[in-house]
Amino acid sequence: MLTFWLVVVIVVALGFAYTNGFHDSANAIATSVSTRALTPRVALLMAAVMNLVGAWLGLELGGGVAKAVTSGIISPPPTGAAGLVIVFSLLAGAIAWNLITWRLGLPSSSTHALIGGMVGAGLASGLTVSWSGVWDKVVLPMLVSPVVGFALAFALMLGILWAFRRANPSRVTRNFRMAQTVSAAGMALGHGIQDAQKSMGVVMLALIAGGRATSSSPVPWWVLWSAALAISAGTSAGGWRIMRTLGRKVIELDPPRGFAAESVASLVLYFTAFIYPAPVSTTHIITGSIMGVGATKRRSAVRWGVAQNIVTAWFLTIPAAACCAAIVYYPTHAIFG
Repeated sequence: MLTFWLVVVIVVALGFAYTNGFHDSANAIATSVSTRALTPRVALLMAAVMNLVGAWLGLELGGGVAKAVTSGIISPPPTGAAGLVIVFSLLAGAIAWNLITWRLGLPSSSTHALIGGMVGAGLASGLTVSWSGVWDKVVLPMLVSPVVGFALAFALMLGILWAFRRANPSRVTRNFRMAQTVSAAGMALGHGIQDAQKSMGVVMLALIAGGRATSSSPVPWWVLWSAALAISAGTSAGGWRIMRTLGRKVIELDPPRGFAAESVASLVLYFTAFIYPAPVSTTHIITGSIMGVGATKRRSAVRWGVAQNIVTAWFLTIPAAACCAAIVYYPTHAIFG
């Protein structure tokens, strides 16, 4: 019976990976689609393939993000049905918030929805929540990464404007539209490196709770490929509501600005995957970068009201997902725990 529930929880974990894919696919392709550098169909296919490659690459080069998710936020769940109920509840809370924000077209963070689910299920079940770990691995990167993205994108865009100040505008636009193919692929690769590892991390949590792994166990190959395929399938399904918000409602992007935003966001994702492993939000980074390149036009070019709604959703994500997970935990624990 325990094996059956373990399979159920793993399927739910892959369901979270799928929602992560269609929820966060806009992060990788919104700018390139809005500037018409890529058609939506080609952009989605490219993002799905690069997510798959990124998942494999991230694990091969250390898997630091997966380790950050499975340790340092809550104490390991107990082995058995009680532990599987905890993992199921945290996943259900994260999925619920992903679906709510997707329905509203808000580019919130699947990463923080997952962390919020862990905190909510952990508190409801009596596990120890490492608040210092939440601060170091979640809250601090949430505050710093969009600011870094904003500042670097602003600086890069100023450099582009200066470097091409005497160039033919139509030629510059055409060349940067082609360059966006590369920057969008780099962004999709970074998304796969970061977010696929998080999905692997929660599958490993389920295996730990089911008694099939320990916190020091390596990630099995089938976990890598199932999580990667699930997130790629979700990406190929598309997240059109969120894509419209990022690609059109925050600012009207042109190819040079799209290239600058994607390039900066990619670099930040690689840094936080390999240099300073932390489960950062691709949503926060690309949104900050888009605001940064937009601010080089004029202050009013950024629709700050839309930006305010997005930032509000960022701060609501962890407590809201925690509440969803706790709400799921109590009846589930009463029946199956």
